[in-house]
Amino acid sequence: MKRVLCAISLLILLGSPLWAQDISGDWQGTGGTGNERQRIILHVEKADDGGWRAMLYAIDIQPDGIPITTMTQQGSTVAFSNPTLKISYKGAFSADGTSIAGKMTWDGTAQITFVRPTKETAWPHDIHCLCSVSFVSVGPGVKLEVLDWGGTGRPLVLLAGLGDTAHAFDAFAAKLISKYHVYGITRRGFGESSSPTATEANYSADRLGDDVLAVIDALHLVRPVLAGHSIAGEELSSVGSRHSEKIAGLIYLDAAYEYAFYDHAQQDADLDAVEMRKKLADFIDEEGSDKRKAVSELLQQLPQLEKELQAQQIELANLPSDPPEISNEIGPAEAIMLGQEKYTKIPCPILAIFADPHNLGPMPEYNAAGRAAMVKYMADHTTANSKAFETGVPTAHVVRIPNADHYVFQSNEADVLREMSAFIAKLPN
Repeated sequence: MKRVLCAISLLILLGSPLWAQDISGDWQGTGGTGNERQRIILHVEKADDGGWRAMLYAIDIQPDGIPITTMTQQGSTVAFSNPTLKISYKGAFSADGTSIAGKMTWDGTAQITFVRPTKETAWPHDIHCLCSVSFVSVGPGVKLEVLDWGGTGRPLVLLAGLGDTAHAFDAFAAKLISKYHVYGITRRGFGESSSPTATEANYSADRLGDDVLAVIDALHLVRPVLAGHSIAGEELSSVGSRHSEKIAGLIYLDAAYEYAFYDHAQQDADLDAVEMRKKLADFIDEEGSDKRKAVSELLQQLPQLEKELQAQQIELANLPSDPPEISNEIGPAEAIMLGQEKYTKIPCPILAIFADPHNLGPMPEYNAAGRAAMVKYMADHTTANSKAFETGVPTAHVVRIPNADHYVFQSNEADVLREMSAFIAKLPN
């Protein structure tokens, strides 16, 4: 159940329900074994198309929804799945319709029975977003889900991490609306936003940055502050490096890593490999003088990439092996990783908050040696990136919060709110 740590999104329930009973409302169940047991809430609502929509919450971890892409109901059987997160569930309603018993596969298999709680047995949890939802067109056939939590003051736009939706900020946004008018954008490919074909072109960093700019224009926002978590750092850097006049400032929430800033002194094998992949494609496609140019560029960059790969091989040597992948299918998340860009100049006011060192949690899937190796690797990686960003981006104010986790705006909410308030207060109107 470990993928529960990073998952968030709206669950779309497809198809016409064949079960006569109204299944809207809350269902709750417990999955896992021993100390790893998780309380899970399934909140179901009627959808406009006659089907269902829902949010799935692992409330002992964080208040984020779990993205499920398909759900079917045939007779007393209900099933849902998300191939990208390797999640599937199949269960059956009880005769009286008060429970659903079945198996969930999710980095392992667990028996989960969802039951309708009473007022006395319901687990306390705020799963309702006090926001308005709209959809903004950002291109032909592509609309993005935009949340508006309200508030007054300078506009503040929140961008979620990879796999999450803007609903990841539901609780956090409530703490911001007393000072700012707060919005959130769910990027393409996730939640209720459109999902174009998962290609590098459709999900490149600048394409995602252009989506953010399109929403800013559609909402007529005047120089908003953009705050992004994790992979959203690339959208922040895309906007800030190309259209700094459109924004007042950028806030990186544990998001200022290689995909947000490329340090020529430190370099990065992953980003350089992505660039090399593009140059190899050019080499294959070009003819004549263009092909000679492609060959020359490859020969110049191959030795440097080889050095970076050798260094990374040493760094990764002692890390524990990841579980084997079930599928090689490319989805939006993989397309985003292939579409990374190199950003080296971001000329606007910046607040960069790092969880340094990270709190990685218990990591029960690793033994003591594996956990120690992961902790050291992440500590070295984060420290190197925070120093590179601090040195290479003169407009950045870097804040390090020791022992925060990656969702720093949740684990250290008060610290993040304080730093954001101080930073935004100094921005020119």
